[in-house]
Amino acid sequence: MNWDVAHKVAAIAAVQAHRDLAVDRTGYVDVFAALRAAGVVGIARPMPRLFGVYYARTDNGPGVLLNASLDIVTQRHTAAHELGHHRLDHRTAYDQELDRAARWGDGSWPDEERTAEAFAAWFLMPPPAITAALARTGTTRPRGPEDAYQVARWLGTSYAGTVNHMQRLRLLGRETAAAWLKIPPAALKSALAGTPVPPGTHVHSVGAGAHRAVLRVDAGDLVVLQLPGARFNTLPDTVVPAEPSPAGPGQLALDDPGTRAAVRVTDRLHGNAVLGVEVPGQDEPFVLTLQRQAPRAGIETLWPA
Repeated sequence: MNWDVAHKVAAIAAVQAHRDLAVDRTGYVDVFAALRAAGVVGIARPMPRLFGVYYARTDNGPGVLLNASLDIVTQRHTAAHELGHHRLDHRTAYDQELDRAARWGDGSWPDEERTAEAFAAWFLMPPPAITAALARTGTTRPRGPEDAYQVARWLGTSYAGTVNHMQRLRLLGRETAAAWLKIPPAALKSALAGTPVPPGTHVHSVGAGAHRAVLRVDAGDLVVLQLPGARFNTLPDTVVPAEPSPAGPGQLALDDPGTRAAVRVTDRLHGNAVLGVEVPGQDEPFVLTLQRQAPRAGIETLWPA
């Protein structure tokens, strides 16, 4: 089975899974809730050389074991991959290496792994969700790699995975996608923030399309306003103004030290935080909700109640 066939099979399976598990195809997909709705038992434990395991029904499943040491984006993708094994009625599957491509090579993936990997992309990034995320960024097609990175932030997916999926949806040409994949995400983050950011930090660029939206974040992430003259005027104590750039003022603080145009999420955030934004010339309050999506660990906190 080649990748094109695998994606055709996976695209159909993902649509059916969205329907059966009552998943909203127009936005962020809660893969943990979907696994729970599918009746799959889940647990996460630190495992230095393992992505995840799917236990088939024939091996006392269905169940999944995830690496609790993975970041939330990689953990979500792994969970969707394991859900793909379940929905496609695969055998028990596990990986002892964190790099799947290194284990199987680009052309030697087993058929069940190809379809499960393709399923993860279609399940987490259904076309209506891609369209809605692009609208949040103020466009209908990605104009540059920064747009692809922001779509990834709205959907909780990786930059590379989002670029590849956009190419498959014909939103990007092959050459454009290849060029964008060569750009390190760290460079995109620095461009959006106006200053270098620590490893593991995501940068969420917020424009007019984010009004009344829910943005999934984790501790240390930056939320940067891309609205001229706008400032955060309502901040809970779980979110703090971002520090100005070490290179001097005029970076994250946008020239005026009193202007809060960027904020940093702290580890005190659990659940949701509502942020108010003052936008010049706009009477209606601009509201943005942040929702903490930290890596899962254990069994009690893996699936939502």
